[in-house]
Amino acid sequence: MGYNYFNVKNVSKTINSKLNNFLASLGEMLEKGKIISFADRDISYMLSLQHDRIKSKGLELDYNIYPRGKNTNRFTELSNWNDAHYESTVCIDYCGIKREVRKNGIIIYKDDKKSVVYGTVTDVLNGVHPDDDSFCCPNCGSISTVAGLQNGCAYCGTKYQMDDLFPKISSFYFLEDSNLAKGEFKPIYIKVYFVSLVILYILECLVYGDFFLPGNLIKNTTLLISAIVALLLGNFLAAYMGTIFYVFIKGLVKSIVSLNKIGTAGSRGRFEARMKRISPEFSYEYFTSKAISLIKTVIFSKDEKELMFYEGDKLDPKMKNIIDMNYAGALGCKSFVDEGNFVTVTTKAYFDVLYANEGKVYNKSQVFCATFKRRTDIPVDFNFSMAKIACPSCGASFDATKIKICPYCGNKYDIISDDWILIELEYN
Repeated sequence: MGYNYFNVKNVSKTINSKLNNFLASLGEMLEKGKIISFADRDISYMLSLQHDRIKSKGLELDYNIYPRGKNTNRFTELSNWNDAHYESTVCIDYCGIKREVRKNGIIIYKDDKKSVVYGTVTDVLNGVHPDDDSFCCPNCGSISTVAGLQNGCAYCGTKYQMDDLFPKISSFYFLEDSNLAKGEFKPIYIKVYFVSLVILYILECLVYGDFFLPGNLIKNTTLLISAIVALLLGNFLAAYMGTIFYVFIKGLVKSIVSLNKIGTAGSRGRFEARMKRISPEFSYEYFTSKAISLIKTVIFSKDEKELMFYEGDKLDPKMKNIIDMNYAGALGCKSFVDEGNFVTVTTKAYFDVLYANEGKVYNKSQVFCATFKRRTDIPVDFNFSMAKIACPSCGASFDATKIKICPYCGNKYDIISDDWILIELEYN
């Protein structure tokens, strides 16, 4: 795993294009259920569950993601990890998210949050990317790209069996941001400048009395010009300091609010060190992405007990009122138990959650206590997907998002041999 804090490294044009296409398509996925190209199958499944949840509430959710500041739509690399076959890279960019919830065409909730988007892109270390190659549909003769045929021919609907295309988006989340992107300082400064200009003028009138009233200034042209110049020039520094102070206070407030998320670094480090014994390329960033995906999939599922990777009790019915949730930037490792060939990890995951209940929609910060388990005698497969499983008994491939038993040989698939499972999920 590598970090790139000091030398900003832009990602390749291919990865940057796919990340931006993913973000541009996210709103349509949530509103219409349209599968996103280059999103891995587990993300697509989770988003389809969220779409069904929104529709079951009789709601429409518009998700408009827009760029912030200058150098927009240009992702930079934050960290990466790889195994023998695949490399995963965490990429970030500034963005804003406008959400609008409607019921019967009437807006019942909306917000606009400045955020940083974190997208993980998985690519093959060796191989070709055929996604832009042209292909002639043998059924109707229409020409499409290989990527365009992932969800079937757009002209005749013919479905194709194909492996995953790379690079693909394997995880994503939005983190609310109090910092300023490049180019965002100036608009705030201009607003602060004119506000402080008015304040300074009022203060001068209070201090010097009638001397600075408009009537007196107009009578004395020299005094008027001097007053205007003094105000305009003198306010540059005041406005600059005011803007800096505003940004500082905004960041300070967010830091104070986030204090309760601190205190889990020790257990996190021990857990990561333990996992590196079986998979040297293991990273907590990978585990965080996996945990977020599993939590959201369980919450958005219609019946979590049917999920192969979930072995906990029935969820609190209130969780079925969640229509959107964004990771709030902290996944604390409370404890981990290492017994035999299994490790059990208890985490505290922080989310900003959008609830819809009885015609009301509201946002709430929520802490979820999630416990995960997996085998420690088998290396981590960073490209594992529950939507594409090979049965160890008969070798057949099937989609395990909806069934736990192989439809070909009837044997139950033990997913803990390949991936993390969620054995408990509660919230405060």
